[in-house]
Amino acid sequence: MPYYLTQCSYTSEAWANQVKNPENRFEKLSPMLDKFGVKIIQAFFALGEYDLVLIMEAPDNNTMASLLMAISGAGAVTNLKTTALISAEDGIDALRNASNVNYSPPQG
Repeated sequence: MPYYLTQCSYTSEAWANQVKNPENRFEKLSPMLDKFGVKIIQAFFALGEYDLVLIMEAPDNNTMASLLMAISGAGAVTNLKTTALISAEDGIDALRNASNVNYSPPQG
């Protein structure tokens, strides 16, 4: 199954709610994600541009996009960015296959 790196930030309201009632939101998300075959592999709070960083496994891009749209639409996170990840093994296969591509760049 494909892997995804998702980075996002909490809104100020979400941070205020977390400060008032601290809870592990990653654990709260898991049952909802499980229903769609999505699994959190690793999750972190982060310092810097993003507040949360997750590595997840999902059946396909459509499933992942649907869940991210729903989560983003709920309003607690902003600055949502997701990157599809390629395993090292698949990356090596892609490199091998790249040698079979006959591409010519534009000539100027």
